[in-house]
Amino acid sequence: MKWVKKIKGAISGAIEGWKGEGFDFSSWFGRTFWGSDNSQLANNETIFSVVSRLSNSMASLPLKLHQSYDTVSNSASDVLMNSPNSYMSSFEFIRNMETMRNETGNAYAVIERDIRGQVSRLTPLISAYVEPIFNRDSNELWYKVIGDKTYYFHNLDILHLKHIVGSGNLKGINPIKVLANTSEYDKAVREFSLNEMQSASNSFILKYDANVDHDKRQKVIEDFKRFYQDNGGILFQEPGVEINEIQRKYIPADTFTSEKITRSRVANVFNVPVTFLNDTEGQSYSSSEQLMRVFVQLTLMPIVRQYEQEFDRKLLNKDERDRGYYFKFNVGALLRGDTAARAALYHNGLRNGWLSRDEVRRWEDLPPRGGKADELWVSGDMYPLEMDPSQRKGVKDNGEVLESKSN
Repeated sequence: MKWVKKIKGAISGAIEGWKGEGFDFSSWFGRTFWGSDNSQLANNETIFSVVSRLSNSMASLPLKLHQSYDTVSNSASDVLMNSPNSYMSSFEFIRNMETMRNETGNAYAVIERDIRGQVSRLTPLISAYVEPIFNRDSNELWYKVIGDKTYYFHNLDILHLKHIVGSGNLKGINPIKVLANTSEYDKAVREFSLNEMQSASNSFILKYDANVDHDKRQKVIEDFKRFYQDNGGILFQEPGVEINEIQRKYIPADTFTSEKITRSRVANVFNVPVTFLNDTEGQSYSSSEQLMRVFVQLTLMPIVRQYEQEFDRKLLNKDERDRGYYFKFNVGALLRGDTAARAALYHNGLRNGWLSRDEVRRWEDLPPRGGKADELWVSGDMYPLEMDPSQRKGVKDNGEVLESKSN
């Protein structure tokens, strides 16, 4: 059947994606790809939400190769921005790398080159099987990777993106391990709260006028439970029997407090505004634009610079860097603000001569018009400071209106 062939082809493609010249990691196929901490990411929605936001934000940023201010292309940019390997798009590759970085503290990918030394493929690695080591003879950094056998890659052949590194270490600190106590505390509070909710309205005191022996007491309890279940919680109070419900009201305040503490700690560890975790108490952002500026400046920019410098150093050769080549993520789309703010910015730029109409159209994803629209203009009511005031348009001299002598 066709669909069976498609599934087999997809599986074969995924396995082949872990094979390359000089390495074979196909034995990893079918294992838990993201390593031993996957349960933490899958079982804690607060951590899952912040990792999802960071990985989706990074993968959504436009990425271009530039030479000075012009957009250019080469084999490395084509691989990185179109098809890093046989089973991933650029979006998937960067999102998976960022997910690994936030989940384990480190994200790795093998850089495969063709016979001319040009980048031909990028293959993500499972971080649990990678270890940075120093060669004592050359004092250079290498990476030890365990696949079907042990491989060694020079540091220029491995993309390594990491969280903050401790003193004297080469690997990033795992943020989820930093949050281990917070996760356990949050889990314990949730389990306790769930038990409280389940048992809050199911406890009673039965009071008989006469003494009841053990066997009869057990029989009374069983009859009471069966009658309660069979009649949807309705009870009949017999003569000589008194039924009182034990008041065990569930109070959610402790749960809310625990969740607030968890959100705050997760936001601190991942360096994101706690507002992004749906906690708005005590926040004073005047607009979404201001909140996004805080997110970009304090959270995304350090991550973006790490990606850019890793790509520049390892995907471009020295000659390309000397000629002004560099990779750049465009975070401007996150900072454009609302329609009124953008209109004010464009109006300022157009009147003051530092924006052309075509540049504005490109920012708004409109096609350029060319010609005069690609030129810089200046407002007609502005003049150089050193110009003689009598030369300005409209200034009266001996009762006559003079024409401007400026260009």
